Amino acid sequence: MRKIALIAHDRKKRDMVALVGEYRERLAREFLVGTGNTGKLIVKENQLEVKVMASGPLGGDQQIGGMVTTGEVDTVIFLRDPLTAQPHEPDITALMRVCDVHAVPLATNLTSARLILDGILSKE
Repeated sequence: MRKIALIAHDRKKRDMVALVGEYRERLAREFLVGTGNTGKLIVKENQLEVKVMASGPLGGDQQIGGMVTTGEVDTVIFLRDPLTAQPHEPDITALMRVCDVHAVPLATNLTSARLILDGILSKE
């Protein structure tokens, strides 16, 4: 079972819900964790079980970074909005750094997310 974190900035939440919908059947067999509003949206729209952490600005990115460090998360899908300044940008940078340090795959856009999900999820 893969342990996948799902995070999306406000302007990317609809994209995340659609992406999860595309992979719903395969993601249903995995452990999913998400930051606050993203996780709640996935639960509501895709009827998947998601461990919901705090929202990103309230420390959710840091919580997931801690899970990466301890091995509780082994893949991160983080649909970022690169054109909008985020008040918690240092937390985002720290999460990306911890993924690099621990060699955890990190997707930051839909194309890289699909490539990672296709690579890690079985095609059964």
